[in-house]
Amino acid sequence: MHHTPSRITLCCLLLIVVALLCACKQEGPNTIVPGPVEVGVIAIKPQPVNRVVELPGRTAAYRIAEVRPQVSGLIKKRLFTEGSEVKAGQLLYQIDPDTYQARVDSAKAVLARTEALEHSARLKSQRYRTLVQTKAVSEQDQVEMEATWKQAVADVAAAKAALDSARINLEYTRVTAPISGRIGKSTVTEGALVTAEQPAPLSTIQQLDPIYVDLNQSSAELLNLKKELSAGQGRANDIAQPVKVLFEDGSEYSQNGALEFSDVTVNQTTGTVILRAIVANATHELLPGMFVRARIDKGQLDNAILVPAASVSRNSKGQAMVMIVNSQSTVEARLIEIGQSMGQQVLVSGGLSDDEQVIVSGLQKIRPGAPVKTVAASAPISGTAATETRASIAKGE
Repeated sequence: MHHTPSRITLCCLLLIVVALLCACKQEGPNTIVPGPVEVGVIAIKPQPVNRVVELPGRTAAYRIAEVRPQVSGLIKKRLFTEGSEVKAGQLLYQIDPDTYQARVDSAKAVLARTEALEHSARLKSQRYRTLVQTKAVSEQDQVEMEATWKQAVADVAAAKAALDSARINLEYTRVTAPISGRIGKSTVTEGALVTAEQPAPLSTIQQLDPIYVDLNQSSAELLNLKKELSAGQGRANDIAQPVKVLFEDGSEYSQNGALEFSDVTVNQTTGTVILRAIVANATHELLPGMFVRARIDKGQLDNAILVPAASVSRNSKGQAMVMIVNSQSTVEARLIEIGQSMGQQVLVSGGLSDDEQVIVSGLQKIRPGAPVKTVAASAPISGTAATETRASIAKGE
C-alpha cells in the first residue's frame, strides 16, 4: 500500500504523454507550410543607350615657338611684357644694329663700284665687236674683252647678294615673334650679349587657342573604340568625334573639342596610345600641363539590354550569371555575356531576351528551383545616358 500513490502518479504521466503524441499526430496534416519567397524583379526591355567613355589626359599647347637670336650682339631693348599675348611679327627684342648697318653701307659701296666696272666693260666690249670687223683689234682681244665684261656682270651679282645678306642680318637685329600666342618669361635683359642660334632661347611663345588634349588609351581598347564609334553612329574613323573636357574637380569645360585619330602614337614600352583632341580655348581656362578627363560619345545602341550590376554574380567557372523567374514562377540560373559597365548597370550582350524577369532583390533568400512571388523593382539608372569609366592609367601619364 506504500507504493500505490507513486504507481498512480507514474500511470498518470504516461497517459498525459500518450495524449500529447496523439494530438501531434492529429495536428500534423494541418501544419502551415511556408509560401513562395517574395523577390523584386525587373522585366528586360531593350532600349536605346548612348555610350560614353572617359579617358585621362593632359593639355598641351597647340604650337610652341622658342625665340632665339639669328645674329650676335648686345640686347638694347626688351619690348614686351612677360606673360602677355603677342602677335606674329611683333618686335620682342632689339639687338644693337650699328655693326650690321655699317656692313649694309659697305655692301652698297661695293655694289656701286662693281656696277661702274661692269658699265665700263660692257661699253668696251661693244666697241671691240665693231673694231674686230675692221681688223682694228684682233679677235683674241675681242674675246678677252667679252670675258672681262661677263666677269664684271658676275661681280655685280655677287655684290647684290652680299648687300641682301647684310640687309637680312640687319633685319635680324629686330627679334620678332614667330607665332601669335602667350609669351613666357625672358631669359635675358637689356645689355646681355647673345649669339647667333644659341641653344638657350630668349623666351618661349605658346599658342593656347586652340589647345591640344592628349588622352591615354591602350592600343587594344583603341581598336575597339574605333569600331564602336564607326558602328555606333555610322561615321568613318577619320571623322572628328565630339569630346567633352572635364576638370579635375569634375566640372565640365564650356567648349566641346574634336577627336583626331590621325594624331596617335603607340608607346612600345607600355602599349598605350595617345589620342589627340583639339579644343577651343579663347578664354585660356585650359593651360598646358593640366590634368583633365575627356568624355567621348561612342554612339548609340538601339536595342541594348541593361541589368543592375548588383544582380550579376559568377559561378565556380567565373562565368557571369543572373537569377531569373521562369514561366513556372520558379528561380532559374541563367548564364549571360556582359559588356561594359555603365554606372550602376551592366550592358548584356547575350543570354537574355525581351520580357524575361531578372531578380534584383531578395537574392540571398533563393536558390535555383525555388518557387517565388514577384514584385516590380525599379532599375537604378536610365540607359539613355550611361557612362563607361575605363580603368584609367596612373595620373601624370
